[in-house]
Amino acid sequence: MSFKFKRRVLSNGMTLIFEKRDLPVVSVAFAVRNGGINETLKEKGISHYIEHMLYKGTPSRSSHKIAQEIEKNGGILNGFTDEAITAYWCKVPSKHLDVALDVLSDMMKNPKFDKTELEKERKVIFEEIKMRRDNPRVYVFDEIKNHLYEKPFGPSLIGTEENMNKINRDEIISKFEEIYVPENMILSVVGDADFEKLVLYVEKNFEKKKGSVPQIEIRMKNGSDIEERVGIDQSNLILAHHVPLVGDKKSYAAKVLNVLMGGGMSSRLFSEIREKRNLAYAIKGDCEINEKFAYNLIYAGTTKENVEVVKKLILDEYEKVAKELSEDELKEVKEQIIGNHQISMEDSESQMVSLLYSEINGNAEEFYEFEKNISEVKLEDVKKLASKVKDNFSFFALIPKE
Repeated sequence: MSFKFKRRVLSNGMTLIFEKRDLPVVSVAFAVRNGGINETLKEKGISHYIEHMLYKGTPSRSSHKIAQEIEKNGGILNGFTDEAITAYWCKVPSKHLDVALDVLSDMMKNPKFDKTELEKERKVIFEEIKMRRDNPRVYVFDEIKNHLYEKPFGPSLIGTEENMNKINRDEIISKFEEIYVPENMILSVVGDADFEKLVLYVEKNFEKKKGSVPQIEIRMKNGSDIEERVGIDQSNLILAHHVPLVGDKKSYAAKVLNVLMGGGMSSRLFSEIREKRNLAYAIKGDCEINEKFAYNLIYAGTTKENVEVVKKLILDEYEKVAKELSEDELKEVKEQIIGNHQISMEDSESQMVSLLYSEINGNAEEFYEFEKNISEVKLEDVKKLASKVKDNFSFFALIPKE
């Protein structure tokens, strides 16, 4: 499979990554190399707050006009903040690419940070914090990081009500001016567009500026806890383990282990815990791999009485993998991962985001080596990683309080 991919660091310092497609649709994202991983404990939540505020208006566009210009031209508009990236994106008919670039560029360069809007959005984020806490499944995903990493990295990047009450407009503007400069930015475009025209647009509309991205020490730990809550009927639990990074390579063995354990209805834990023993409805794996941190996790929802049973079954299954995994089973899982990877590439929006993450973690071009890197994962590497879980895991469960 061949791809029409180009990457260039432009004269103003911005990185442009581009994949050409012939369908009359284009996905566009401006992103900064900054997120929760770059925040001190005192400013936890500020990156996410800035993301919200960039949609609240510029001197030439209200928040309504920002959305209207994209949506009335048939597009969709959104953004996200993650541990190492904050991104602003839209997907439009390719004939409206100029509108997409103009709107997103205006947001990236000219946010008003209006005082009234800032206070209104603070209340919106308070509600988002409550929403995440009130959803048991989301809550355990947020909390497991507190048991894997020391502060300031452990707490959720959305921040706390205490923090969000303290962050002021001057701090937001100062952080924005420090981070949102071309040398910290990536423009990711997938679809029907012209690479050289994109280069000209970015170099014309973004002046070279110096900035910096704070680097925070990440310290690993392992911890376990069970929290009780009134008003819930199901227990939600996560068992997670750190994944070693080898040089500049991400641990593709960890991706294989994750899918083997909890990747779909044919995975080992789905078969063992749901199908064989009927102890859970939902059980799934997830893999968080970044240039500076990495961990795998298994999530399950079960009864209060079966929390320890499910925990033991998960750990037992890792030990079985360490002892029993065969080349034939490994080959099947690799084929599953590669097939899922190919399917995900069908959508330009998904591809745009995947290229962004590859760029954040090294170089977007490595994305196209994914199938090769998965194919080269060795049996002994997966078994070795599985063998270390029993002595190197974190656990968190939220259970009903009687």
